[in-house]
Amino acid sequence: MKINFAFIFSVLLAVGLVSLGFTFFEVSKERNRLKAELENRSSLISQEFNNLLPKGPDLKDQTYDTRISDSLSTKYNLLGVAIYYGQFQLVAMNSEVRPFLKETRDYVAQSISTGTPFGNFFTIAGRTVYQYIKPSVGDQYEKYAVIIYSDAEYISNITEKIFIGNFIRLFIQVLLLVIATTFLIRWGIFRPINKIVNWLRAVKDGKIETLDEKPPVKFLEPLHKEITNLAYAMQEARATAEEEAKLRSTGEAIWTPDRLKEEVKKILPDKMLIVVSNREPYMHVHQGKEIKCIVPASGMVTAVEPILKACGGLWIASGTGDADRETVDKQNKILVPPDEEKYTLKRIWVSKEEEDHFYYGFSNEGIWPLCHLAHTRPIFREEDWNYYKKVNSRFARAVLEEVTNIRNPYVLVQDYHFALLPEMIKKERPDAIVAIFWHIPWPNPEFFSICPWQSEILRGMLGSDLIGFHTQYHCHNFLETVNNSIDSRVIKENLSVKIGDQTTYVKSFPISIAFTLRDYDRKDENLQTSREILSKYNLEAQLMGIGVERIDYTKGIIERFLAIEKFFDKYPSYQGKFTFVQIGAPSRTEIKSYSDIIIRVEAEAARINARYRIKDWKPILLLMKHHSHEEIMPFYKAANLCMVTSLHDGMNLVAKEFVASRNNNDGVLILSRFAGASHELQGSIIVNPYNTVEMCDAIKAALEMPRKTQQKRMKQMRQVIVEHNIYSWAASLLRTMVSIQG
Repeated sequence: MKINFAFIFSVLLAVGLVSLGFTFFEVSKERNRLKAELENRSSLISQEFNNLLPKGPDLKDQTYDTRISDSLSTKYNLLGVAIYYGQFQLVAMNSEVRPFLKETRDYVAQSISTGTPFGNFFTIAGRTVYQYIKPSVGDQYEKYAVIIYSDAEYISNITEKIFIGNFIRLFIQVLLLVIATTFLIRWGIFRPINKIVNWLRAVKDGKIETLDEKPPVKFLEPLHKEITNLAYAMQEARATAEEEAKLRSTGEAIWTPDRLKEEVKKILPDKMLIVVSNREPYMHVHQGKEIKCIVPASGMVTAVEPILKACGGLWIASGTGDADRETVDKQNKILVPPDEEKYTLKRIWVSKEEEDHFYYGFSNEGIWPLCHLAHTRPIFREEDWNYYKKVNSRFARAVLEEVTNIRNPYVLVQDYHFALLPEMIKKERPDAIVAIFWHIPWPNPEFFSICPWQSEILRGMLGSDLIGFHTQYHCHNFLETVNNSIDSRVIKENLSVKIGDQTTYVKSFPISIAFTLRDYDRKDENLQTSREILSKYNLEAQLMGIGVERIDYTKGIIERFLAIEKFFDKYPSYQGKFTFVQIGAPSRTEIKSYSDIIIRVEAEAARINARYRIKDWKPILLLMKHHSHEEIMPFYKAANLCMVTSLHDGMNLVAKEFVASRNNNDGVLILSRFAGASHELQGSIIVNPYNTVEMCDAIKAALEMPRKTQQKRMKQMRQVIVEHNIYSWAASLLRTMVSIQG
C-alpha cells in the first residue's frame, strides 16, 4: 500500500509540475498576443487622431475642438486622449485622464526626441491602463505627440480565465491519469509480480510444474524467463544432490554433468579444448522481424556439447544460419548457449560452391555411402576432392590461429567431414593433442579401397593421436584398411598405428545420450495414450509403433514399411488396431539419392495405406517434417514399440532415446543387428532388416510380449544407458587423450 501511495504521489507531483509549467507558458503566450494586438490598435487610433488635429498655430493656441477626442474615445472605447506640445506642455483632452498624466511625463519627451512610438502599462487606483505615445511633426516643424489611454484590465481578466480553465482541465486530466495509473499498478504490475512471487514460492516448495503458466503480460516475459532458468537450476541442484546421495549410498559410479565437470578440471587444468565439426551446435535464423537461436537436429551435437558445457573451450563449425553473420563479433565468435554462455562458438564461412562440393559432394556422395555399405554407389569426383582439401585447410588454419600462444592444446575433430584435419594441425603444431571421432561405420578394407584417395584420407586421420569409433568391429576394420593400404606398422596388441615418430591409437567409445540416475528413477504420470495421440490426426487405433530418423537410404525405412505390410498380411487381426507412426526429417535433398529415397518413402506409405485403409484407420502415419525433441517425446512415451531398422549405422541414438523415455519400464525396442547400439541393448528384439518375415514376426512378438517381460528387458537396457551415458563417454575419451600426452 505504501508503494502504491508513493508511486501515485510521485506521478501526481511530476505531472502537476509539468502541467503548471505548460499553463504558465500558454498564459504568457496569450498575454503577449493581447498586448501586441492592443499596441497595434492604439497605433492606428493615434494615427487617425493625428490626422484630425488642426495644424500650425491652431494646435499651439489650443483652438482645436475637444469634440474630436471625445468622438474617438467613444468610438474606440478609450479612457481618453492627451496631447504634448511646446516645452513639456501636456494637456489632457478630457478630465478622466488627468490622473494619468504623471505616468506619461517620464516617457513622452523621450519618445519625441527619438521619434519612436512608445507603449507601456501602469496601474492607477487598482486599474490597469495602457498608454501609447505617438510622436509627430507639425507644419512649422514643431514636434508634438498624441497619447492614447486604453483600459487594459481585460487582458488580466482573459489570462486569468485561461489560467483557471487550463488548471481545472489539467487537474481533471491528472486525476484521470492517477486513477488509470493506480489501476495499471494494481492490475498490470503488482498482479503479475504477485503471480511471479507465487511461482517462486511454489518452486521453493518443489512444485516446478507451475512454471508452465505463461506470464500475464508480455513485458514481463524476460523476467519470467530468468526466473524459470533460476528455478530449473535450483531443481537441477536439488536433484543432483539427491542423485549424489544415492550414488554414495549405493557405491555406484554413475557419471553426471557435475562429475564430468570436476573430472575435466582435474585432468585438463588450464588446458584449451577445441572441438571442430561441420555442424554448429547453435544457429541463428530470421523468423519474421526477429532473430531466433535454434539447435540443429544432430546426434553429434547432442553427444559433444556436454563436454564443452562442462569444461568451456571453443567450438569451431560452419556458420549455416541466415542470421549467423549478424550475431557474431569481429572475430566471428559468440558465447553459447544463449542463456548460459558456457563456451565460445567460432563460425567459419563456407560458400555455396564449396558446400556443394565439400559437403554434398565428397562427404555425402562419396564417404557416406562408402562407409555405410547400403547398396548406394559412392561417387568420387576430383573437383569435390579438391574442395574437400580446401575446406579442411581453412578449418586447420582457424584452429592454428586459436592455439598460437597455447601450449599442448587439445583438439577434438568430429566426423568424416574433416579426415585431413589432424595431419594438417599436427604438421604445424606437433605438441597439440589431436583426436578424431568417426561417428559413422568403417567398412572392410576391400570396400574402402574404392576411394581413389584412400591413402590421403588414412594419412590425414593418422596425423591424430587418437581415433575413436563406436564399436570394436569398426576399429578392426580401420586397422586392417591401414595395414593393407599404406606403409605403416599396425600394433594389434594395443590397437595402434606407427608411422615414423607418430603413434596413433585406435579405440572404441560407444557414444550415448545424456541420461542419469535421476532420469532413470523418474516416473511418468498422466501420459498420453496411443489413442489420444492418433486422434489428433483423425485416426483411431489401440496400439502404436514409432520410428524416428532422417530420411536416409541407410535407415532401412523402405524395408520397415515392407515388414509392416507383411505383418498385416500375415496377421490380419491387427488391421484397424495397430498404426505405425514414421517421423522422418528430410535432409540433404540437394543430393539425388536422398531426393529419390524421399519419393520412395512417400510412395510406399501411400501404396500400403491405399491397400489397407478403412474409415478412420490406416497402417502408416507418415510425418515428413523436422520435429523437436519435445515434439517427439510424447510419441516415444506412448508407443508400444519402436523400430530401428538401420541397414548400417555407427550407433543410432534413437534406440537409446526411446529406451531412456520409457520411465515406466514398458514398451519394446526392435533393433537392427547392423546398428552399433545392438551391441549394448541386448534387451531389444534384434532383427535382420533385410529379412521381412523376421521383422514382421518381431512386430507381433513385441505387441504380444507380457508386461513383466517388457519391464525386465527395459530395465536392463535402461541400466546400460545410465551406466554408459554421454558423460561417461566424454570422460573416457578425454582421459584417453590425456593419457597419450603423459
